[in-house]
Amino acid sequence: MGEPELTLIASLRPAALDARRGIVRVHPEALTALALRPGDPVRLSGRRVTAGIVAAAEPTASAGLLHADDLMLGNLGVRDGGQVRLSPLPVTAARRVLLAGPAEIVAVVSPEMLRLALLGKVVTAGDDVSLLPQDVLPDATTRTLVEAARRSLSTRVGYAWTSTLLRVVTAEPDPGALVTMDTLVGWEHGPATHGDAGTRPEPGTLRAPAATRAADARAGAGSNAGSTERPGTDPGEETAQDVPSVDELPGLRSQAEELTELLDLGFHHREVLGRLGTTVALGVLVGGPAGSGKSALVRAVAARVQARVHQIWAPEIAALSNSSAAARLRAATAEVLAGGPAVLLVTDVEALAPADAPGPVTTVFRQCAAQIVRAGAAVVCTTSRSEAVDPALRAPDMLSLRIDVPLPDAALRREQLTVLTRPVPLADDVRLDEVASRTPGFVAADLAALVREAGVRAALRQKSAEKPTVLMADFSAALEVVRPTTMAASTLELARVTLDDVGDLVEVKQTLTESVLWPLTYPDTFARLGVQPPRGVLLYGPPGCGKTYLVTALAGSGRANVLSVKGAELLSKWVGESERAVRELFRRAREAAPTLIFLDEVDALAPVRGQATDGGTTDRVVAALLTELDGVEALRNVVVVGATNRPDLVDPALLRPGRLERLVYVPPPDTEARAEILRAAARNVPLAPDVDLAALGAELDGFSAADCAALVREAALAAMRESLTASTVTAAHVATARARVRPSLDPAQVAWLAAYAEQRG
Repeated sequence: MGEPELTLIASLRPAALDARRGIVRVHPEALTALALRPGDPVRLSGRRVTAGIVAAAEPTASAGLLHADDLMLGNLGVRDGGQVRLSPLPVTAARRVLLAGPAEIVAVVSPEMLRLALLGKVVTAGDDVSLLPQDVLPDATTRTLVEAARRSLSTRVGYAWTSTLLRVVTAEPDPGALVTMDTLVGWEHGPATHGDAGTRPEPGTLRAPAATRAADARAGAGSNAGSTERPGTDPGEETAQDVPSVDELPGLRSQAEELTELLDLGFHHREVLGRLGTTVALGVLVGGPAGSGKSALVRAVAARVQARVHQIWAPEIAALSNSSAAARLRAATAEVLAGGPAVLLVTDVEALAPADAPGPVTTVFRQCAAQIVRAGAAVVCTTSRSEAVDPALRAPDMLSLRIDVPLPDAALRREQLTVLTRPVPLADDVRLDEVASRTPGFVAADLAALVREAGVRAALRQKSAEKPTVLMADFSAALEVVRPTTMAASTLELARVTLDDVGDLVEVKQTLTESVLWPLTYPDTFARLGVQPPRGVLLYGPPGCGKTYLVTALAGSGRANVLSVKGAELLSKWVGESERAVRELFRRAREAAPTLIFLDEVDALAPVRGQATDGGTTDRVVAALLTELDGVEALRNVVVVGATNRPDLVDPALLRPGRLERLVYVPPPDTEARAEILRAAARNVPLAPDVDLAALGAELDGFSAADCAALVREAALAAMRESLTASTVTAAHVATARARVRPSLDPAQVAWLAAYAEQRG
């Protein structure tokens, strides 16, 4: 008797977490009818046969619909509204999966990273799959590994990783095989992962049932003979065509020279060291922002000194069981020590040797690293989070040398863009200097993603052109969607306003320009004059008078990244978490520099110490803020702007020179300012000729900027209430709104703030 089957109607309406992840949703009744549970694999038949993971749709959905995304419908060969047959599919662990994709993706995405991106997906030969990993995984260990893969994909591929599609060339068995940590995953005619079949997984790691694995092992005996690993080459090694040259790494030449001198001395001139009675330890830790070219630097230098490179990705090793990870590390050690100059390159080393909870695998890795260094070979580890690396690795017999890769400034970004756009036909209007100035916080991987996105937009615009070119408009459009890797976790959307759009407040705007924009835009001038720029600014004034809008206008200049947090967002009831949040905020700011940190409602985050009743949480947060603002670690190209209605509640230590040293009073608008605000708020509102905004501004005594904007909105709503076909807003509508909107300024508070500002001088 065959498997039960239902015929459903395809509906293009995926949930946000399902998009391009191989998931379909059906009504709970359909799950019951087919004896399925959420998370089970299913066979899907349309014009093509494919497979996916089933999940429950909301109970209010139609029982006859199958909800799927565009990728799944494409694999089925049906359109929205087409018929799809759904049936259960036995859980079968994939033995081998080979994929094909764009050359630029194949070059930078390792097979191990590819396996984590596919983990938990059911694949079929001929399908298209995305690099978006599953967001619902069975245990914390697997989720941590997949999150590491997500960060690495963002670093190496840039923005394009979320939209890249790959073609499944081979899937064994087929159709519908579940990708697990035992699956051999690789690129067609390229490298593949090591075969891990038969190894014991860590508890909870995603794998097929034991009976299924045993059956697959019997059926797949000898299947590795068809592996696409390069003959005679370890999957961790580089081929000559993969290796960049130092000339292709602008901004890293001094680091390349330092590493070249060390490796050349250790590999080719040890006799000189022997005559001097000394030795050299070839252990190096390369730190720097994600995507800044650390691994490319090591490979380029190794090629220059004619050394082999054996590369391992630390999160992939950490994903294995302890015994398998130890075996892999010892095998890599043996490969490096096989003969001749060789470098063991360990990327994202913090996953293998974490500072907070080093385990047995960390001990094995330290032993292997020490053995390699003692034998005269080199161990080079890279990390974007130096504070998360086990300090024991910095011992003299291991990673004794530290090389830092800096965040590129505007000049270096200009040089990197020049290299990246060499093969790109640029139009005459493209100004790389302007692109470089508009990409604060971008590293080499981000700039590569920007160039790719601009090229895609140019291709979409010139599909039939014989000699297409990339215009400046293509770069401008790409800048709208490509964000720096360091800002990936930020969801801040900035309005298209600048200080020129802020009415009145001439003195305030001048002070902010000098205190915020000049340090971020002209750091060389401050250095040339031998003066330290201001660390921070405190905006204070009555509520609704434009403090937040001023910061939005500063951010709209586009010369700095912006991290915006409400004061209370950093507070946590758990001991140590609030201080950790402050440190993490400033760490992200340093990585994305030049950066503007906006602390709204700063009085809630940093009240006067000794008066709180929260167990000392805010006192510790104030101490953390003070340490970050003028501690031992330099705060370069980062400016902090705080905003508050109650400056007297902010801890005085935060307001001294070197911290939030510039106090800027944002007063309530006067008559002329209110008229300017009304004009700005009504810029897109069709006002009738009888509306006199100047006269209206004179009548609105006690109105804040927010009140004036609310008055314009209420007038437009009054016109809509009168008639939904209204084409103008008349004086009568304004009068109706005037009766509804009341001034919100408290005269006593305004007077007190004015006196405070006068006292501060």
